[in-house]
Amino acid sequence: MYMKRFFAWGAAFLLAGGMQAASLPDDGENTPVDYVSTLVGTQSKHALSTGNTYPAVAMPWGMNFWTPQTGTMGDGWAYTYDADKIRGFKQTHQPSPWINDYGQFAIMPVTGKVAFDQDERASWFSHKAETATPYYYKVYLADHDVTTEFAPTERAAAFRFTFPETEEAYVVVDAMDNGSFVKIIPAEQKIIGYTTKNSGGVPENFKNYFVLQFDKPFTYTAAVKDGKIDSRTTEAGANHAGGIIGFHTSRGEQVNVRVASSFISHEQAELNLKELGGRTLEEVAKAGRDEWNRVLGRIEVQDADLDRLRTFYSCFYRSVLFPRSFYEIDAQGQVMHYSPYNGEVLPGYMFTDTGFWDTFRCLFPFLNLMYPSMNAKMQEGLANTYKESGFLPEWASPGHRGCMVGNNSASVVADAWLKGLRGYDIETLWEAVKSGTENVHPNVPSTGRLGHEYYNKLGYVPYNVGINENVARTLEYAYDDWCIYQLGLSLGKSKKELAPFAKRALNYRNLFDPACKLMRGKNEDGTFQSPFNPLKWGDAFTEGNSWHYSWSVFHDPQGLIDLMGGKDSFNQMMDSVFVLPPVFDESYYGSVIHEIREMQIMNMGNYAHGNQPIQHMIYLYNYSSQPWKAQYWLREVMERMYNANPDGYCGDEDNGQTSAWYVFSALGFYPVCPGTDQYVLGAPLFRSVRLHLENGKTVAIEAPENSRANRYVQKLTVDGVDYTRNYLTHEQLMNGSSLRFTMDNVPNKQRGAGEEDAPYSFSKTLKQKK
Repeated sequence: MYMKRFFAWGAAFLLAGGMQAASLPDDGENTPVDYVSTLVGTQSKHALSTGNTYPAVAMPWGMNFWTPQTGTMGDGWAYTYDADKIRGFKQTHQPSPWINDYGQFAIMPVTGKVAFDQDERASWFSHKAETATPYYYKVYLADHDVTTEFAPTERAAAFRFTFPETEEAYVVVDAMDNGSFVKIIPAEQKIIGYTTKNSGGVPENFKNYFVLQFDKPFTYTAAVKDGKIDSRTTEAGANHAGGIIGFHTSRGEQVNVRVASSFISHEQAELNLKELGGRTLEEVAKAGRDEWNRVLGRIEVQDADLDRLRTFYSCFYRSVLFPRSFYEIDAQGQVMHYSPYNGEVLPGYMFTDTGFWDTFRCLFPFLNLMYPSMNAKMQEGLANTYKESGFLPEWASPGHRGCMVGNNSASVVADAWLKGLRGYDIETLWEAVKSGTENVHPNVPSTGRLGHEYYNKLGYVPYNVGINENVARTLEYAYDDWCIYQLGLSLGKSKKELAPFAKRALNYRNLFDPACKLMRGKNEDGTFQSPFNPLKWGDAFTEGNSWHYSWSVFHDPQGLIDLMGGKDSFNQMMDSVFVLPPVFDESYYGSVIHEIREMQIMNMGNYAHGNQPIQHMIYLYNYSSQPWKAQYWLREVMERMYNANPDGYCGDEDNGQTSAWYVFSALGFYPVCPGTDQYVLGAPLFRSVRLHLENGKTVAIEAPENSRANRYVQKLTVDGVDYTRNYLTHEQLMNGSSLRFTMDNVPNKQRGAGEEDAPYSFSKTLKQKK
């Protein structure tokens, strides 16, 4: 299926960061997963993110991820590339270091002295003795002379420790603090327990129940209670519980451990353990490799540039990790979930660990295009969230979390339905998106709409009423109202019911200041905030400034063009983003936050691709008759701000959003406005791509003259017919199509310059109705 076009000659060079080739058997040719480096983005720290990722060893959308742990217990930076020591191998559910982890516990082999403390048990390691793939991980722990390997399923993992000859070989199980329990059962060669460690967003009865099954009898057992190791007992319940088991090993002896967990019960954890069956670690890894190739094989790339292939598939890998599955299969084969909203065990799907402020932009549209059946399950999970909490999530991990702004669940719901997804309770979701416009969560003000009373009455959230980031909220609420309006039209709702949403979709106009041609905070009395510095981050905006957020009129770029005085003025304003030096005002935060620093050092003016608000902006040149500028700047961003090394991102990766931006942009189009049926054109990065759609159709994208110099589209044909539009429709792609781009090193300034070539804008449809 993957063909020799993946260039087998590159196999020896695929893995980043000094990783050695996997010791597992392969099929003799490069496949998509072979191009993935899980270490991309791990060379990060609090002050500067190059991704803020960790090497997630997991299945696509898996319930449990595993990662080597270099950070201390509770540190959001669980694995950093520059670290020297590994403290354990952690089951993690962390979506980002800022949200941090929940339900985590760690396993660590040690030799010599019995050690539980995370610093005492830690071992030096080298990336030269590390193999990191999505489906298999291996590392040599130098201080213990132990090699650790593991391979995951969705809810379980197979571990193998290769020990030296010693009478002091141990495995530590650390259930971490904030309330945990461990019980060793020597007769069954088993350890069970639970961890409650979390960073918020969980009910009172939250537990992650785990089970570890060993294949070797124990010669030593000890329970650990708040740091005290007691070999006289096999059970500990404490703030910080743990367990240690040991055995005598010969040189090179392998000890296998099967591990699983459940948010429902110990009994369910035992059921989840059956995902491993009787398979060896190699067999589990092989099945994982096959699954990753099945998922990543949906996009088949032909190109001789190995660096681009590695960057593309590494981004692709992170585009299908989140949101994670938060459901389990019971003994009767029924889909069940522990509700992170009300603490009950209920039927149906549940997904979590995503922030819609980030991922509404292109991650969920990517799922709608390439994996619609998976997102249909996620939509059922959203309906369940509303039933169980009264709100749709905006940032879930695992329950509602206080983070970011907007009501962008409306976009996620609308885009899925309008792209043709079916098989879930859309009427419940319709009630949910409407309810979110009139309510705010009593404990988590980022869920629902903070300031909705002002917004619905005045048409904006005022600057001077104690609600920060008010311009950002207003702009996103207006777009979300448009999404609700479009969804309601599709569902046949009445004009009376839809009228408020259509009206409020134009609320972005209320905060446009013609004096500076930018969005600006407005006081309750209708006067603009003063003083106003468009370079001030935060304040009226969210992790950006007015130059970044003023483009957040996804549904009506033509309306924004009109406000700015026409296309020439609009293009000049967009050009200015790149012409401005990377100056900033950080006074709102009191220090230079990492998002500001990441903009400053990228040498692209005031363009801040490391954060989400501006990531669609370059595509807006397609609305203003200068698509060739989009083609230029998109290539600049892809070439300069992404790579397949540990510093491969230009800011937070953010649950697949920044990765999916690259995947879409490399294909040559992008969903500027989720909720429309359009993808706005850029220019493809590769010479040949095949999208193998879920419906059996294929989209062929050909650009034979493509090169680093040839970034401009001279001509595009769709199914052999000359095509001048600056967008493709969802229907065109879903029906299967052939796109052929003629590329050159000079722009074609006439192509796509006509009024009819511009993508959708809401104000245009209003004029047409009149």
